[in-house]
Amino acid sequence: PPPALSLTGTFVLSVFTAVLGSLEFGYNIGVINAPQKMIEQDYNATWLQRYGEPIPSGTLTSLWSLSVAIFSIGGMLSAFCLGFVSEWLGRRKAMLINNLFAFIGGSLMALSKLCRSFEMMILGRFIIGAYCGLASGLTPMYVGEIAPTSLRGALGTLHQLAIVTGILIAQILGLEVLLGSQELWPVLLGLTVVPTVLQMSFLPFCPESPRFLYIVRCQEHQAKRGLRRLTGRQEVGDMLAEMKEEKRKMEMERKVSILELFRSPLYRQPIIISILLQLSQQLSGINAIFYYSTSIFIKAGVQSPVYATIGAGVINCAFTVVSLFLIERMGRRTLHMLGLGGMCICAVIMTMALALLDSVPWMSYICMLSIFGFVAFFEVGPGPIPWFFVAELFSQGPRPAAMAVAGFSNWTANFIIGMGFQYVADLCGPYVFLIFAVLLLFFLIFTFFRVPETRGKTFDQIAANFNERSVGGMMDMDMDMDLDKPSTELDYLGEESIN
Repeated sequence: PPPALSLTGTFVLSVFTAVLGSLEFGYNIGVINAPQKMIEQDYNATWLQRYGEPIPSGTLTSLWSLSVAIFSIGGMLSAFCLGFVSEWLGRRKAMLINNLFAFIGGSLMALSKLCRSFEMMILGRFIIGAYCGLASGLTPMYVGEIAPTSLRGALGTLHQLAIVTGILIAQILGLEVLLGSQELWPVLLGLTVVPTVLQMSFLPFCPESPRFLYIVRCQEHQAKRGLRRLTGRQEVGDMLAEMKEEKRKMEMERKVSILELFRSPLYRQPIIISILLQLSQQLSGINAIFYYSTSIFIKAGVQSPVYATIGAGVINCAFTVVSLFLIERMGRRTLHMLGLGGMCICAVIMTMALALLDSVPWMSYICMLSIFGFVAFFEVGPGPIPWFFVAELFSQGPRPAAMAVAGFSNWTANFIIGMGFQYVADLCGPYVFLIFAVLLLFFLIFTFFRVPETRGKTFDQIAANFNERSVGGMMDMDMDMDLDKPSTELDYLGEESIN
């Protein structure tokens, strides 16, 4: 057996540097909410200066919606390019160059007030969205590839922990007494360049992913050197042997395009699982809570809704840490199901509490507790797990294309919720969360029947499981469902849970 793992300085620095991208992603999700009224006042002042009349309310609503939603459009487009960019530049260089987007986007937003230009603000949000789209795929890909099998789940959770920490920092700094004031909101938006500068400073000291160097670039010497730096061990033959086996299997399969993922029976099931896991994260209703938490808390009769929102942010971070410790003990599938089930129950309780609020005043406390519970269960499962599960379900060949498809699905669902929730909420009133409860129940049933457990398995073993199933499935069809050799989905999941 390989010697006990020791966390080297290089390994810690590499993981920390990579997740700075996730921190910035979270910061840009959370930063736009607090200063909304101030930014709208500036849009009005700009319009008044240009056209000599106040901005029409419909135009202001459209400009504000565009400022929020264009972030997701930037993310959707860049997430789709992830496979090509990560293969062409490599994981580390792609992260380094991606920082240019963050720097340009942050600078445009910070200078938009000074230049009296809402166009600069909207363009800045689009460019920072493009940065986040790439970062949301590059971070889990790089961390997943440099992490040892025993730590891959826990380290994969760090991506989500950094996102929620970024959201919380943005919420706190967005308080009016800090940077959420009329004068200082451009500083609040411009602060996004701080993690960028840090990441650009540290990345040259981090090794490229040895898995990428050996399997994609065929650079065995550099891969060995990277492994030695990351592990602190001179003898890295066992790790190289695992990569060799993965490379050998990969060379037997053709280069995988995005279309191939859906056409090939080998990849069809894992890509469908990947897409639905991403949808289970975004369509769970969590973004509805974060985008509109202040108005939900006002409806529930909370005195200081902004502090209640920050309270939800603190719970968000705390339970991501809980997930970090549970993920290698309980497994990905179990935690994901626990999170989905808990959220479903909280959504039903929240609906009842909101419906009874007018007649039973103390329901406001039940409403708050159910929101906090909803957020806590999200961070136990659907928050962190979909991001790195995709990297685990695919071998090196199809992984970049799969990450691109999964990222695109995530951003598209994010955009739909961001644009559509307010209209649906106005239509359904307090019963809007019943829609999310039904979706959560569907995702729970899907996870139970279709999603395998990946804890403690190498990338190669996970890919081999799907290969066996698809080959087994084709053989069964050829043999006209031979009864001597049953190979059902439930048998497989039974074996997985025993494992």
